[in-house]
Amino acid sequence: MTSQEVEDCAAAALWRARLSVAQIDPAELAGLADAEAAYRVQRLNVERRLGEGGTVTGRKIGLTSAAVQAQLNVDEPDYGFLFADMDVSGQAEVSTRPLAQPRIEAEIAFVVARDLPEDLTPDRAASYVDHAVVAAEIVDSAVLDWRIGLRETVADNASAGRYALGSQRLSLASFDPTAAVMRMTRDGQEVSTGAGAACLGGPLLALCWLARAAAARGVPVRAGEVVLSGALGPMIPVSAGDCFEIRVDAVAPCPSVSRR
Repeated sequence: MTSQEVEDCAAAALWRARLSVAQIDPAELAGLADAEAAYRVQRLNVERRLGEGGTVTGRKIGLTSAAVQAQLNVDEPDYGFLFADMDVSGQAEVSTRPLAQPRIEAEIAFVVARDLPEDLTPDRAASYVDHAVVAAEIVDSAVLDWRIGLRETVADNASAGRYALGSQRLSLASFDPTAAVMRMTRDGQEVSTGAGAACLGGPLLALCWLARAAAARGVPVRAGEVVLSGALGPMIPVSAGDCFEIRVDAVAPCPSVSRR
C-alpha cells in the first residue's frame, strides 16, 4: 500500500473502534511511518468529526509528565483536539460508558485570550491566557490494553476522552501554575500527586510547546480555546463507582467521576 492508503486505513480503524467502544490491535497502526504520519491520521478523523457536526473547543497536550511518559514508554509530548461533546464540566457524576479503557489525570487548563503565535515565549505566555482552572482529563485509548507509543496515541487524537473544568477561575497574576501542588484522591484515598513543574517544566512552557507544534502543522490555537496543559502526576484507571477529587493548593475540587 502507499503511505496515503496506510494512513487512510489507520484512520478508518480508529474511527470504527471509537464508534463501537472497541479496541484495535496496535498492529493495525504499525505501518505509520513516523509521528508526522500519525498527526495526518489524527487530522483525518478530526476533519471527519467536523464534517459530522462536531465543534472543536480546544486542545489537549499529552505526555508532558515524566510519570506518564514512563507509564507509556515515550519521551516527548503530543497534542490532540477537544470537542464539545467531550466537555463534562459541571456534572456531579460523569458516565464513562462510551469509553473503552478510561484513566484520569489532574491538570491545569488555560482559556486562551488571544490567538497563540508560533513564536510564543514563556515570558509572554501569561499575557495570552484569560484565566486558568483546575481540570480533570479522562483519557482513553482505542488501542488494545494501552499498548501504545507516540505514533499510536497521536493517531488516536492523543488519547482524548472527556474533560471537566473546575468552576474557580484563577488569574495568573496571583496563581503560579508551575509552583502549584496537586493531590488527587479516589474515594478519599490519595492515588496521585504532582506539581506544576512536572508538566514539561511548567504548564506555561507546555503552552509554548503547543503554540509551536500546532502552528507548524497549520492548526494554530485560537482565542477562546481551552488548553489542557498536561498531567501533573500519574494517570489512574477509572472503575464503576469511583469518586475522584482533585485539589491544587487551596483550589476547590473538580467534579466526581463515575463509570456506570
